[in-house]
Amino acid sequence: MSAVGEAAAGLAARLGGRARLGTPLGALTTYRVGGNAAVLVDVGSEDDLFMLRDALESSGSAGRIPVLVLGKGSNLLVADTGFPGVVVRPGGGLAGLEVVSPVSPGALVDPGALVVVRAGGALGLPVLARRAVDAGVRGLEWAVGIPGSVGGALKMNAGGHGADTASCLVRYRSVVLEGSGGGEADAARLRLGYRTSALGDAEVVVWAEFGARRGDPEGGRALVSEIVRWRREHQPGGSNAGSVFTNPPGDSAGRLVEAAGLRGLRLGSARVSEKHANFIQADDRGRAADVVALMSHVRRTVFAETGVLLRPEVKLVGFGPDPLGDEVHDPTGGNP
Repeated sequence: MSAVGEAAAGLAARLGGRARLGTPLGALTTYRVGGNAAVLVDVGSEDDLFMLRDALESSGSAGRIPVLVLGKGSNLLVADTGFPGVVVRPGGGLAGLEVVSPVSPGALVDPGALVVVRAGGALGLPVLARRAVDAGVRGLEWAVGIPGSVGGALKMNAGGHGADTASCLVRYRSVVLEGSGGGEADAARLRLGYRTSALGDAEVVVWAEFGARRGDPEGGRALVSEIVRWRREHQPGGSNAGSVFTNPPGDSAGRLVEAAGLRGLRLGSARVSEKHANFIQADDRGRAADVVALMSHVRRTVFAETGVLLRPEVKLVGFGPDPLGDEVHDPTGGNP
């Protein structure tokens, strides 16, 4: 058994029934391809996170075995060989939602008054949007179109339809499973950028607070319905992880891929979507290797034709240090 395998087995033994060895990981993502996790641990509270952190330290696994925090799996592609580490899946009590208070405690809650919504890190973004609207809270409707979790939103500065996480995040709380840090902090500590943040790979969001406002629930429901309709009309369903590449400054990755004549291109069990060229879809029982090979081909082709090096938005898990086999040399350093 490898050193990582021994560390995984030792950790699972300490956690007992909370940990499962060799759990299919690809099946927990929206791509639905890929191999197993060495260890999968479900956590439902902050106390569970502290227990896991202690188990990692006492088993000697901390620093020896990689840690992956899994939200809704909507932005991940798992290698066919799987992930040789600990996958932490938040749920349970980490998926709550409450309207905390007006920004000024004790103030009258008039229509349009500012409020703070506290959402658990495991809460799905579409659920956040719909439940907030039902509670008479407006300003978070944009989240209905993003099939990730609140924790994932902080990790990637998720956004769409004219807003993003950075535009409304106020404060958050996290637990770091390896190393130091965590606790409560203002949004500024995350240094949120375009699909980036300073949230660590082994850092689990316990809750996040978003600034919003009181408003008409019917108007909010109408906006939610319009966002859902737009996404169904313009984006494909099936097994994919949304946008494969980030948009370069002043342009659209989908436009560049389409202009390169790659819309509908198939490689093995993966193909560029006919509906939106920045989506790559996987066949049922397909191979993650085909998706990555197609991503690499698209990057090389677009770079050869335009000089723009597309940056992956999808997180590639378990593929090693150079998952795209990048043969492109960009002397400018590419696009940020």
